Amino acid sequence: MLDLGADRILWDGLLQEVRIAHEGHAELSLFCPFPDDLRPQRVLPFQVPPAALLANEQGLFSDLYVQTRNAFVAAGAVAQWRETYKDTDIGSDFMDRFGCYCLIGDGGAFTSATMAAWVVYMPAGLYYTWHQHPAEEMYLTLAGEATFMRAGCEDAVLRAGGTSQHASNQPHAMQTHAHPVMAYVVWRNGFDSPPVLTGGERV
Repeated sequence: MLDLGADRILWDGLLQEVRIAHEGHAELSLFCPFPDDLRPQRVLPFQVPPAALLANEQGLFSDLYVQTRNAFVAAGAVAQWRETYKDTDIGSDFMDRFGCYCLIGDGGAFTSATMAAWVVYMPAGLYYTWHQHPAEEMYLTLAGEATFMRAGCEDAVLRAGGTSQHASNQPHAMQTHAHPVMAYVVWRNGFDSPPVLTGGERV
């Protein structure tokens, strides 16, 4: 029998909160229904500097997704945090402050053939440069706020409940200002191709 580790209660609780948030948001549910083929898998924890920043973050205000936010923070202690842009020229400041870990997909506590899902955390005053990927994507802002940028679209400041949808290979970027942000990120299709930096100026 597969040993799924001692943290399943934590992961199962997070999954329940994420399901409630996902299925309760009409736009996100239309973009990608919450998967019915989820299978648990073992997480090999890996910590990075942003994990500690999230654990101590006090600025993630939210009036809609308090339980989801708290569950993502709690699971961060046992998550496999990603270093998506390691060995690129994005810079050490970004790598030390940009946080991301998977819930559904590679390195996450669950897997699905129809959807991948992450949490993204950015502290105040961080720019996530222009990037793109084959997967279609939707961000659901859970807490805090950020400016979301998409090629061909007006910039938008999003807070809890706001979404930003990205077509396949549509360049997009993010900027936090006075506040941090936490977002639930969903991919459909193109799971096997990582993001590619395209560069560009910050707002």
